[in-house]
This record gives sequence, C-alpha cells and structure tokens, in this order.
Amino acid sequence: MKRNILSYLTAACLAALTALTSCGEDRSGEYYALISSKTWMYQTMQDYYLFYQDLPAESELDFFMTPEQFLNAAASEKDKKNGVLYSHIDSVKTTSTTRTLSEVPTYGYEAVMLQAENGDYALQVLYTQPDSPAEEVGLKRGDLIIGADSIKIGSNDYGKYVSSPTTAHKFTLGTYNAELTKMDTTGTVQMPAPRIVEMQNLLKTSLISSGNRTAAYILYNEFGEEDGSQWQSLYSQLASTHPDDIILDLRYNPGGYVSTAQLVATLLAPSTALGQPMLYMTPNDKIATVESYNFDASLLPGGSNLTYRNLYILTSGNTASASEIVINCLRPYLTGNLYQVGTATFGKNVAQARYTDEQAPLLELWLTTYYLSNAEGYQDYDAEGLQPDFTLSESYGGTLGELGSADDLLMQPVLVHMATGAFPSSETPAATRTGKAIPAGMRIIHHSIDDKPHRTRTDRRPDVLSSSN
Repeated sequence: MKRNILSYLTAACLAALTALTSCGEDRSGEYYALISSKTWMYQTMQDYYLFYQDLPAESELDFFMTPEQFLNAAASEKDKKNGVLYSHIDSVKTTSTTRTLSEVPTYGYEAVMLQAENGDYALQVLYTQPDSPAEEVGLKRGDLIIGADSIKIGSNDYGKYVSSPTTAHKFTLGTYNAELTKMDTTGTVQMPAPRIVEMQNLLKTSLISSGNRTAAYILYNEFGEEDGSQWQSLYSQLASTHPDDIILDLRYNPGGYVSTAQLVATLLAPSTALGQPMLYMTPNDKIATVESYNFDASLLPGGSNLTYRNLYILTSGNTASASEIVINCLRPYLTGNLYQVGTATFGKNVAQARYTDEQAPLLELWLTTYYLSNAEGYQDYDAEGLQPDFTLSESYGGTLGELGSADDLLMQPVLVHMATGAFPSSETPAATRTGKAIPAGMRIIHHSIDDKPHRTRTDRRPDVLSSSN
C-alpha cells in the first residue's frame, strides 16, 4: 500500500520534483521528507482506522499538509462529535511521568460563562486547583467574576480570563440580582500572573452522612495515566473506614486512559466481578480480533475488594469517554446498586490507540481504533449518552454549594436516597427537590470543561496485542 501511495504521489507531483532538480541539484529527499509522515499516517489509517471505509482516495488528499491538517482532511465524520475530532496528533511527552502539569500558565480554576437578561456577562467558578493563583487569592466554587481592572466582563473575555490568561488582573466579584436582572458588585480580588500549576485529577475526597448511612465522596476530574498510586492509596483508606456507600463524582471528567478506567472500575467492583470481563474493544473488520479488559484482582491493594452497598455516580454532559467506560462496565455487575444522578453523559463509545513511526519519532498518532462495549455487549450510547436514574442539572448562576456537601445540588437526591432508599418523587416541587433553579434570564455561554479533550486512550493496539490480559 505504501508503495502505491508513493507511486501516486510521484506521478501527481512530478512538477514539484522537477522543480527540485531543475538547477542540477537533486533535492528529491526534501520532497519525500515533506510527505513521509502523511504517507505513514495514511497507511496506518488504511490498516487500523475503525472507519477505514470512509477514507478519501489518496488522489483527493494533500500530502503536503501538516499532520494535523492531514488527519482532519482524511478522518470520517463518524469520528467526530460536536465538530471535534476524536483521533488526534500529539508530540511525544516530555513532561514528568509522576505528576500532571498544566500545559500553559493558568490561574488554576474552571468556570462557566453566563449572560444575564440585561446583557451583562459573568464567569462563575466551578472549582479551583490546589496551590494555584485562584486558590491563593481565595476564589471558591460559586463565585461570580463580573469584571476585571474596573471593566465589565465581555462576550470575548473567556480566553483572556479562563483558558489562556497572560497577566495579572484585579477581578471584581458580584452576585446576580434576579429582581433587577443585573449583576451587583460585592468585592474585588487581585489575581496574580498565571503560572504552571500541578493539576490534581483526584481533587477531593470526604465522608458525608445521611440517615444512618455514611458515604465516601470522591471527586475525580480526569483519568490520568499516572493516577494509579493515588487511587490505590485512597482504596486502602476506604477499606479502613468501611463506608456504607460510595459517591463517585464524574460531572467534570471528560475521560483519559482506559488502563486507569480499568483500575477504578476494579477497585469499585463487587467480588463477583473479579476475573470477569469488564470491557470489550472491537476493531475494524480487517482485524476482527476483539480485545478485552478484565476486572483484575491483582490491582487491588491486599487482593480483596471493598464491601459497600450502593455506588452513586454524578454525571453531566461532560462526563465522557473513560468515565463512561466505568459506568457502562460496572452496570452489569452492580444491578440495583449503581445509581447515576445528574444529566446524560457525553456519549463517546470509541477508543484511540497510539501509533508511532521511526521516521517521525516525535509524532504520536492517536487513531480511533475500537468500539467499546461492556460485558453484555452494550455500546449504543454514542447518540444520547448514558441516561441517569435521577435527572438533575447544576444551577449555574445560582447557588452551587460546596462540592460533595449537602448544599451541592447533585448531592441532594443522593442523600435522600441514602436516608430513605428512594429518590425524591418527580412530583416534589423543583425548589425543594433540587435547591434553587438557574435564575430566570440567565443563560450559559461557555463551559470550560467543554474545552478539555474528551479522550479514551488505550495502550493496546491491534499490531502489538498479546494473548494475555
């Protein structure tokens, strides 16, 4: 196949080659250097791409594009959601393997941009990272940033103050006046210059009681490749505290590594699941060998599983990829004891495997290679996501409440269920059942978690599979 591609390119670009040799100097090596990474990508996609049938003919592609441009041009529409391509290009990692650092300087907070009925904008803080500029100045969940340097927040300021800050600012804080449908000022904070921050994926753990039951609350925001030791340490703590229930908060978790999802699912699985199939990964029909991950008892500290009754998983439309693996793959083994609370998940049922080429040693092609299904073969959640057992949205613009507390809206039905064995009735008034609703006249403009990569990365690929799990 590669020979055919090169033959085509040689014919199609004869004029370019002629130009490179017209002055008596053979510069054809420069030509092949320009196209070699793309010819390798195209060959790899022909062999391993889940949607290889949708690849354009090579005559329809420009092999002089950058690798990122080429991938976007060649990829199938089935490999996208909301306009974002799942397959992606990365450079070989150069960061520490023991911690996750922000890729660019940051203030260290996540936020949602809101607009009031009168046109005013605000940034509402969702959470802050430890030892970040945001935590340093005392920003906390629920705070509304309504201005910076005595100027109101504008519609184009999201990047400047959230995703790509470059300098220090004096932030004005406020509240939403629902009666007057405008923002009222409450104070200011001096935000220092952004800096590289160590990102904590396992952001919060705590205990909370309701009725005569106690639950362990776990806020997990990304399935990082190197999170295993933290999870195993947490597991040992849980084994010593013996919680009645577990609350796994994945509302802000867009995914990550399949191997970490296997670890988390195994740590939360009942004893009957150990050694059983957890996840099936089905490649294209050229390969036709289904790979599987099991609930692996060797991942358990001490070799024994936790004993608890109910697992509550908090979700949103940004709960995606590896997060959905955990939910979907635990459901067959926790029937009647796994409860999803929040809104439907994102709906990503495919995984990307990593491919490299010695001719492009700094390039990683993460190519959509597998469909994902649980032990019962269920994988059809790409269109509508995984549906909750109790539907509830966060009250952006209103009172969010501390994550994992009784004031956290998504926690409230969980606490009712813990105490009574049932969720609040659908006839219960919304103000009682969910706390304050999103203020009238407020609308969401942008959510920072939307910008995070919704990744499902696996270290297994069809050409290097072994016979063991």
